[in-house]
Amino acid sequence: MVQRLKIGCAGLGRMGKRHALNFLERTPRAELVAASSPDPVELEWAKTHLEPFGVRLYQDYDEMLKQEGLQAVVVASATAVHAEQAIKAINAEKHVLCEKPLSTSVETSQSVVDAASKKPHLKVMCGFSRRFDLSYRDAHKKMTTGLIGTPSVLRSQTCDKLDPSGFFVAYAQYSGGIFVDCSIHDIDLALWFFGANSQIKSVSAVGITAVEPDLRKHNDRDNAVGLVEFFDGKIAYFYASRMMAAGQEDTTEIIGTKGKVAVNVVPQMNLVQLSDDQGVRREIPQTYWDRFELAFVTEANEFTAAVLENQELPFKLEGAVQAVRIGAALQEAMVSGKKIFFDESGNRVESARL
Repeated sequence: MVQRLKIGCAGLGRMGKRHALNFLERTPRAELVAASSPDPVELEWAKTHLEPFGVRLYQDYDEMLKQEGLQAVVVASATAVHAEQAIKAINAEKHVLCEKPLSTSVETSQSVVDAASKKPHLKVMCGFSRRFDLSYRDAHKKMTTGLIGTPSVLRSQTCDKLDPSGFFVAYAQYSGGIFVDCSIHDIDLALWFFGANSQIKSVSAVGITAVEPDLRKHNDRDNAVGLVEFFDGKIAYFYASRMMAAGQEDTTEIIGTKGKVAVNVVPQMNLVQLSDDQGVRREIPQTYWDRFELAFVTEANEFTAAVLENQELPFKLEGAVQAVRIGAALQEAMVSGKKIFFDESGNRVESARL
């Protein structure tokens, strides 16, 4: 009989629904056996889409953790409870796949790493989905084989389609800000392409509220640019936006001493091109999910395989803390207007060391 990983899903919001359905329908070696949400609306959705397939539903997350036979949890709830729920699952001897970020603060993110370090037999992973995207993996392979020489500059952006409902304003109360929530993927890419041991030397950032002035109430912006300098001389440039008119525009360039690799520089939904009396054009993905749907499927399957076969996870959990450290510093630099410096041990210092 084929062994299957019995997994539960915490949170059934926009991302939670997607994770739940991926483990239910698109991860052959996993069995979704439980799901939890304190939201009655989300539970009603689950009664239609999950419960008929044998998934047991819970309003209380702690009760779900007690379900007999449960082996792993995907934490896809609100960012504010990511760390708390991940730590509870670890303490309950469950493997954990936690949506990004681990938390909006460095200290709380580190608490997840500390909890996991006490249970080395458990697999605990932060869901940086771009690491599972075929295009990014191909770009990374081309870089590591030396095709572009030494990688020196990374330029990356995450740009969401404008949501006129005001969702991003309400979400800003809990997201940690545009750099921690939106640019966290680009920051993780910098740590992946430049190396997990890359040490930040300084960060600076600026931002504007072009379409959502109420974001300033939460120390956030709808467009922001951040610059990170590393001690080894590499630099990373990030652009984040919540106001794209056409759709999702997530692109990355890694520039080396002998060339560069670029991912999705001209965003497109598929290979169709339309020519008519209005000109020549292509459609682009409308949401983050449209662009990275298959990456999330790969993530679910590789996490499941790592647990069942006791394999190494594709990247270390500590990198998720470093990503939050950089994102939080960029957010602070944007709001304060001040450049922030670090020493080679990662500690904040008052000014640059000559």
